[in-house]
Amino acid sequence: MDFSLLLVIAVLVTGAVWLCDVLWLRRRRRANGVVDDASHQPWYVEYSRSFFPVLLVVLVVRSFVIEPFQIPSGSMEPTLDIGDFIVVSKFSYGMRLPVINTKIVPTGEPQRGDVMVFRYPPDPSVNFIKRVVGLPGDHVRYVDKRLYINGELVEKDFVSNQVPANPGEELWLETLGDVTHSIYNNPRDPGRGFEGRVPEGEYFVMGDNRDHSSDSRYWGFVPEGNVVGRAFAVWMHWGSGLPSFSAARMIH
Repeated sequence: MDFSLLLVIAVLVTGAVWLCDVLWLRRRRRANGVVDDASHQPWYVEYSRSFFPVLLVVLVVRSFVIEPFQIPSGSMEPTLDIGDFIVVSKFSYGMRLPVINTKIVPTGEPQRGDVMVFRYPPDPSVNFIKRVVGLPGDHVRYVDKRLYINGELVEKDFVSNQVPANPGEELWLETLGDVTHSIYNNPRDPGRGFEGRVPEGEYFVMGDNRDHSSDSRYWGFVPEGNVVGRAFAVWMHWGSGLPSFSAARMIH
């Protein structure tokens, strides 16, 4: 179910009813001597006048400012956990029309190291979240769990091989651009390598849980038209128990 499409339809329908009432129905009621108050309005007019402003504000905020998402998988661990509720900036990468996702106002472009939400290229009805690794024109090479961008080895520092939440994983710190973030590597998993140049207008993305992530190594690049926004904060975590707001934090 495409919530954006349903929201747009709801705004159009309630707005059309409200406008029709202003231009025509209200005048007809008055001409027939009907008192023009809420108790004498048709139910569909009353509901439309009540819901249209609310729905319009939600549509504008969700389309052009921020949008909430929930993390469904562990591909971005340890940065994001299953059950994290995140906030995505829709303004960071340009203002886009809802549903068709066409950029109408350029305000910025994805940067290396950003955590980005995008429409999954093989199935655009599904939203994915990964870290931006390669920008348009970059040559990306990932071999033996080491990442090279344009021939330069990306800095990566060992932290620990004792990860209680993920036994068998190693915790590392990696620096992409101006962003230093945590990643997992599994020394017993050969992982998936990659080498290639990122086409213009597309991005190469990877999960921070490097050996347990379906990303650009498997299904290719993310076209600019599939970009949704930049994830910048976790505002709540809801796992198997009660919701926890103590998990609120900025995303790096």
